[in-house]
Amino acid sequence: MLLGACISASASNLNSMILGRLLVGVGLGISGPVTALYVTEISPTAVRGTFGSLAQIANCIGILGALVMGLPVATIPGWWRKCFWIATMPAALLAIGMEFCSESPRWLFKSSRLADAEHEIERLWGAAYVKCALSELIRGEKHEEDEPATFADLLSDRYRKVVIIGAALFAFQQLAGINAVFYFSSTVFRSAGITSDLVASVSVGVVNLLASIIAACLMDSQGRRNLLIWSFTGMFIALAVQAIVGSISALSSLQKTVSLSGTLMYVLSFALGVGPVPALLLPEIFPNRIRAKAMAVSMCVHWVANCFVGLMFLHLLERFGAPSLYSFFALVCCMAVLFVRRNVMETKGKSLEEIEAALLPEK
Repeated sequence: MLLGACISASASNLNSMILGRLLVGVGLGISGPVTALYVTEISPTAVRGTFGSLAQIANCIGILGALVMGLPVATIPGWWRKCFWIATMPAALLAIGMEFCSESPRWLFKSSRLADAEHEIERLWGAAYVKCALSELIRGEKHEEDEPATFADLLSDRYRKVVIIGAALFAFQQLAGINAVFYFSSTVFRSAGITSDLVASVSVGVVNLLASIIAACLMDSQGRRNLLIWSFTGMFIALAVQAIVGSISALSSLQKTVSLSGTLMYVLSFALGVGPVPALLLPEIFPNRIRAKAMAVSMCVHWVANCFVGLMFLHLLERFGAPSLYSFFALVCCMAVLFVRRNVMETKGKSLEEIEAALLPEK
């Protein structure tokens, strides 16, 4: 990401810009699942939900900062280069900071480095937790097979269901239309008489950030499953109301107000659960043996769905109109609620080894 941002900032032609963006995309694609895995594996059980939510809060801060930072691009020549140079700073800080971070005790244990695992457990959680943590790791090992996992193993009877659950959650997250709503938010604000792109971007970004902070506070008390259900339900209501008001001409006088409030309610609902929970929940429910590969597949589904919505949104908006699109997104949210209620277990307060034992059949 550091190299890609530098190349983009100094680009003198289209090919250089494409190369820079490609490198940033590769770095982002790798860092997403690795971050979720790492935070989940090093966090104490009691606060794993809160710690896992911090990545989403940082993501919201980054989005808000990028939105505000990019606003002068249209009026200040060459400002886009400064944006890319600024983007090198967090990448550099991350690269340097990770040199001082602990290695995952679970990865060390899996790699037969027991002494190193003990050292990192003591460093992360304190000496009092070493014996208990090692006992859980040893119990969890009994549920694993000896051979390293392959991608084909993800489709085996033992792992197929949990992998489908993980991939489906990311698919629902993206197909519920969050990026489309973000793209369309400036238009919604202008239709309500707010012509400032700064106000529109900051309003959506601040709501997203504040709701993510609230979600972090609720994650370990209310649980991941409940937050997902409440979040998808809130998104469904926000989208359904906008679709109904937009489709009935007699309610046209309410359309601007409903569109504005509905957009903010949708973003609020998303950030309370659908935004932060999947990246936290998936490393929890994936068994240690397949965790890395299953996360990679799930993130691939995430980006494919993200790309599909981004590429098709404007075309579908022009062809079918906003009410039809909102109706589709609302249907996705409704399906997601049913899916979560039927298939997703609650993981709060459980160690990763306890979750694995509950989800997987005995060998």
